[in-house]
Amino acid sequence: RDRAQQTANPVDPWEDFNREVFAFNQVIDTYALKPVAQGYDFITPEPVQTGVGNFFSNLGEIRTALNSVLQWKWVNAGIASSRFLLNTTLGVGGLLDPATELGWIAREEDFGQTLAVWGVDAGPYVVLPLLGGRTLRHAGALPADAYADPVTYVEDGTTRWGLRALGLIDYRASVLDQEELIRGDRYIFLRDAYLQRRRFLINDGETGADPFASGEFDFDFDDGDFAE
Repeated sequence: RDRAQQTANPVDPWEDFNREVFAFNQVIDTYALKPVAQGYDFITPEPVQTGVGNFFSNLGEIRTALNSVLQWKWVNAGIASSRFLLNTTLGVGGLLDPATELGWIAREEDFGQTLAVWGVDAGPYVVLPLLGGRTLRHAGALPADAYADPVTYVEDGTTRWGLRALGLIDYRASVLDQEELIRGDRYIFLRDAYLQRRRFLINDGETGADPFASGEFDFDFDDGDFAE
């Protein structure tokens, strides 16, 4: 497609601006975040990485539980709450994941998904500095999700920002291998992958008409292809 056709995409009317922010983010990732994540992945034993991932995933159960209540999904709220209690206690603060071993699986929920259930339109795709691509609805929900994150309430600033950095580095390390999936225009690939991932989450795993389809790619990702 030529550039005029790219910018005509109604899902991404701000593509020119988004690409500039995307390029900035790629520089930060290439020269800072990715090398640190590669070093972390190289020196950190797999069980430790699994424990760190479990820890942050466990904290996310609070967000899932709260947003499940707001969406009137009481069963999912109960499962997420039970997962948090079990993994925090028997799972040694969330480092272990006995809840999954018992088959207690909750669907991830955030405030962006809650707004979708409430009927708020997704709005245009926008790339945020450092934070990456989001729909406008998802971007607007980020402050509410921050309030549901226990790390926000850690009083010591050094500890709080240290936890933020560790979570970011651990996530970046977890998706290093997935870069091999990227084909063609990196911006378009990641945009469409994100939009399909969000549709999957909002629809609770149900497929159906894809309002985000750009016509260039026909992805068939499932829930495990991209970490959240």
